[in-house]
Amino acid sequence: MNKNKVAIVTGATGGIGFDVAKRLGKDGYHVILNGINDEAGAERVKELVADGISAEYCGFDVTNEEAVTKNIVSIGEKYGRIDVLVNNAGGLGGRSRFEVMTTEFYRGVMALNLDSVFFTSRAAIPFLKKGEHPSIINYTSNAAWNAGGPGAGIYGTSKAGVHAITRALAKDLAEYGIRVNAVSPGTIDTPFHQQIKSTKPEVFASWANNILLGRLGQPEDVSGVVSFLASKDASFITAETIQIGGGQALGI
Repeated sequence: MNKNKVAIVTGATGGIGFDVAKRLGKDGYHVILNGINDEAGAERVKELVADGISAEYCGFDVTNEEAVTKNIVSIGEKYGRIDVLVNNAGGLGGRSRFEVMTTEFYRGVMALNLDSVFFTSRAAIPFLKKGEHPSIINYTSNAAWNAGGPGAGIYGTSKAGVHAITRALAKDLAEYGIRVNAVSPGTIDTPFHQQIKSTKPEVFASWANNILLGRLGQPEDVSGVVSFLASKDASFITAETIQIGGGQALGI
């Protein structure tokens, strides 16, 4: 059995999630990368192992309650513990104004961003109770406060739910010593923005003008904060959301 502390990172086959997995691996965790692209998952694990990191891939859809429960429980039973759960999976899911929004679209976005946090956290709690300095780290967004841009209203609604469930879980799990926090990344330079970066580079570059620190974020800006929140150094921090946006939330 692997002796390392165990960290699960959902949506970790690319972008911020992969960088978080790599950072936690460097911190000494055995990292379990989740995703829905098995080929990408296998490649990412190869990269991590080549870098001296203990890692494996576990493919399942975070919106599928049965699959989440089965896989999280399987991981917990295999290692006898879960120390960190990073609920990185999520996304815009497309854009739609409320007047024309289908119920299917509404439920899809809520499932991706909010149901997923509930499903993974519920399944992990019994094993987090056996962890060392255990914690859950969720992802919210500026949209949780400003309700999102045109067509992103339900995304903002789902992320406001993540902000609330983070605090609710923190209250619920404090007696077990399980901390629950969230990060709220601003505009991070990842493949998520590749389309606009390649088709309208001037628009992409202009986004930095709305950020106090004058630059876009990098994946390591997020992974460094997640690493801190998972560490013993953050042992007295729970129910918090940390903005990682270079001051973007203030608006300039």
